[in-house]
Amino acid sequence: MQQIIIMNSTQVLFLTLGAYFDTKLLKYLFFLVVLCLYVLIIGSNILLIVVICVNRSLHEPMYMFLCSLFVNELYGSTALFPLLLVQILSNVHTIAAPLCFLQIFCIHSYATVEFFILAVMSYDRYVAICYPLRYKAVMRAKRISVLTSASWFAAFLLVIITTSLSFSLQLCASIINKVYCNNYSIVKLACSDTTVNNIYGLISTALSVFLPVCLILYTYMRILKVCFSGSKQTRQKAVGTCTPHLASIINFCVGCVFEIIQSRFNMSSVPRVLQILLSLYFLTCPPLFNP
Repeated sequence: MQQIIIMNSTQVLFLTLGAYFDTKLLKYLFFLVVLCLYVLIIGSNILLIVVICVNRSLHEPMYMFLCSLFVNELYGSTALFPLLLVQILSNVHTIAAPLCFLQIFCIHSYATVEFFILAVMSYDRYVAICYPLRYKAVMRAKRISVLTSASWFAAFLLVIITTSLSFSLQLCASIINKVYCNNYSIVKLACSDTTVNNIYGLISTALSVFLPVCLILYTYMRILKVCFSGSKQTRQKAVGTCTPHLASIINFCVGCVFEIIQSRFNMSSVPRVLQILLSLYFLTCPPLFNP
């Protein structure tokens, strides 16, 4: 680890990812497994994006939102896998501080965009099932563009502020007990005041997690109300159009819960390999299963 001493404070130039452990020759097997997983994620998502873009019959609101979701899966996967592959083969698990903060920005913005897009898709399903005759009038191309652009812009704005606040912290340690960089781990390393970071963290979490989840719950409550009061055909249509979306929501939320538990609670009794898998779930399983 390299450090510069400036006016009795320490500016950390490199951070150590402390969750890796010596796997000897097995690291080449792990490298191949992770590489195949990454290629599969990239290939499946790009294939579906191309299919949606080329096939004019798929230029419908639901598929446009799906296309945005697949782009976000590519973005999130690329924020994790290249560095993960390098670290698996490396014997020294360090990362330059600017690259660590770049990874924090990419991973957190990926998660925020994912929540926003899933919330927008729930609104799309709500309009399609509850107001089928008005669906095309409501979900016009302009509205789709606005909702998609707003999801990405709001996510990036929230995470830029989060990353900027963390970047200004004075760090008194350099070991992150994970296989990738995340914001909470950086804040725990700080020896300067983190009050602003903690307050903004709560505000950001409310806007990026609880607000989309509340919207999703509200739309599905309305959808269930229509299903229970409607015909059998209406219920079948609702199940057919909502089940994949619900599966994606549950899959991603479960991954986020794993990450929160693994980051914020003492997991010393859990095997190290399982800790790593739980922390990687929301970055690997949704991009793999959603397509």
